[in-house]
Amino acid sequence: MSQAEHPCLACGACCAAYRVDFSVYETDACGGRLPASLTVEVAGATVRMRGTDHVPVRCIALTGTVGQRAACGVYEWRPNPCRELEPGSYGCEKARARHGLPPLPAGLVL
Repeated sequence: MSQAEHPCLACGACCAAYRVDFSVYETDACGGRLPASLTVEVAGATVRMRGTDHVPVRCIALTGTVGQRAACGVYEWRPNPCRELEPGSYGCEKARARHGLPPLPAGLVL
């Protein structure tokens, strides 16, 4: 499947559904790659993507419109929770449902 056909590029629901907490060590300030300016401190060595602690949830790195055309502005550097959420997984389908989107067709699930 080419990147242009990737189901996430027409979705973005997960980026507007979940709080994203992860280790501060994934930020550039602590040796990782994600810009620390995109995070807020939670506690100790835990940070959160900006925007995912608000209502409505919308990650600061999300570009575009949920359900139409969406992309992650820091895809190459996205934190582990984002890397772990697979298209078509329970978490994906739950986020899609929150935005009134149907489940992904079986052929589009990676």
